[in-house]
Amino acid sequence: MRRHTLQEWAKFAAGVIAADFFFLLWFSQVGAFPVDFYGMSLTADMVLPSLIFDIAVFLILVHYGWNLGKIPHLRERSYLMVAGIIFTIVALAHLWRLFSSASLVIVGWEVPLWLSWFGVMITAYLAYTSFYFAMRLRKN
Repeated sequence: MRRHTLQEWAKFAAGVIAADFFFLLWFSQVGAFPVDFYGMSLTADMVLPSLIFDIAVFLILVHYGWNLGKIPHLRERSYLMVAGIIFTIVALAHLWRLFSSASLVIVGWEVPLWLSWFGVMITAYLAYTSFYFAMRLRKN
C-alpha cells in the first residue's frame, strides 16, 4: 500500500476510535453497564482502562494520519536510556507490590503475588541490560 492510502485508513480508524470513546463515555454516564456485546460482558470497571486506551490509540492515529509534526529520530543511546528508566519503574512497582502485599485484579482475575517475583527479575534484567548497552555506546 502506498503511504497516502495508509494515512487515509488512519484517519478513518481515528474516527472509529473517537466514536468508541464517546459511546463508552455515554454508556457510563447513563449507567447502562453491564452490557453483553458479541458474547463479551462489558462492566463499569472496564470503562476507565478502555477510555485511556482509546485516547492513546486516537493520538497515535491522528499523528500518523494528519502528519502532525515530524517524527523525532531518537539516537540509540537515548532510546536505551528511556527503555531502562521504564523497566526500572516497572521493577520498582513489582517490588512495591511484593512488600505491601497489594492485590492486583485484571479483568476479574486476581494476579497471584508470586508472579511479581518473575516481574521483578525480568524487568530488572531488562533495565540492567538497557543501561549497560547505553553506557557501552557512550564509550564508543
